[in-house]
Amino acid sequence: MITTQKHPVPEIPYAAPRLASDREHLVRAADHLWRVQNDAGRILGHLRIVADPLGLHYRAERLHLATGAFRLVGDFWRPDDAVQALRNG
Repeated sequence: MITTQKHPVPEIPYAAPRLASDREHLVRAADHLWRVQNDAGRILGHLRIVADPLGLHYRAERLHLATGAFRLVGDFWRPDDAVQALRNG
C-alpha cells in the first residue's frame, strides 16, 4: 500500500541575498521576505524572493499601513535593482 503525505512540507527559507551596496542592509521579516533598511535604520521597503520558472526574481514592495497590504514597486532579476527602486522611490 502506498501512502501519500497529508501535511504540506514546510518551505525552506532562502538565505538573505547579498547586496553590492553597503548603504542598505536586510533584516529578515519572513521566510522569503526582508525589510530593507538604510544606515540610519529607516525602513525603505521590503524585498521578497519569488520563484519563477526562469529563476529567482526579487520583488520590491512597500507596506501600506492603512490596509496592511504590500504594494508592488517592481519585479527585478537582481536584488540590487530592487533595492535601488526602493531607495529612489
